[in-house]
Amino acid sequence: MVKRQTLTLITGADKGIGFETAMALGKRGQHLLVGARNQARGEQAINKLHTAGVSAELVILDVTQAGTIATAAKQIEASHGYLNVLINNAGIALDAHQPPSQLPVMTMRQDFDVNFFGLVSVTQAMIPLLKKGAPAKIINVSSNMGSLGLASDPDSRFFQVNSLGYQASKAAVNFATIDFAKELRPDHISVNSVNPGWTRTDFGGNRSGEQTVAEGAAQIVKLAADDSPDLNMTFTETAGNCHGDVKRFFPVPDFAISALTLASLAAISYP
Repeated sequence: MVKRQTLTLITGADKGIGFETAMALGKRGQHLLVGARNQARGEQAINKLHTAGVSAELVILDVTQAGTIATAAKQIEASHGYLNVLINNAGIALDAHQPPSQLPVMTMRQDFDVNFFGLVSVTQAMIPLLKKGAPAKIINVSSNMGSLGLASDPDSRFFQVNSLGYQASKAAVNFATIDFAKELRPDHISVNSVNPGWTRTDFGGNRSGEQTVAEGAAQIVKLAADDSPDLNMTFTETAGNCHGDVKRFFPVPDFAISALTLASLAAISYP
């Protein structure tokens, strides 16, 4: 039986870490579905990928618009009939580091609409395709800024950070990873979170950062290209590590999550 080409959908893949991930996975032989809100920017990304010899096609996808999500799922079903990898990369950070008492609720809603509700909406829409492509995987791009333990630790560099909308949305992403991982494990679909770290992209409106885009994408690429079915319900990162090695890896125990386990997740699993 001829093995099907690995089919990977990446949201927000027309620039930054999403585009770098698409380029790296394409060079490893995967066929990329480049999710992009804007047709022109998406086509520019596709042209760059094709020039580099990468197999890719454009999927117009706005994670905040149910209609485009449904259309994208129908497009993939009609063209391919399955999906192997979903990388939920699209994200925003609209907070201006105001104290929580001054942060507009609408700003927080916008953070959640993209980072959490958009991620969940895309995941739900793609699950039938992922089941047809199983063993399959979902990779959620998260952040250690969603860590309850770091945010409450006076010795942490995140203790002084004010970014309630973004931080809370990424904490929600980590719980989405846990809950989807538990539900989808019998279907041979793994779900993991990755923190790319502070990367030099235009994310958040600036190009400051501690590492290159390739370094930020390294762990996402590693998980997406790994054939091991055992990696599930984890949070990993490469933040600041130019070699692309896993800096932290804490799998959640394979049993019912108790209050103690939840406390451990907050204080230990996402340092």
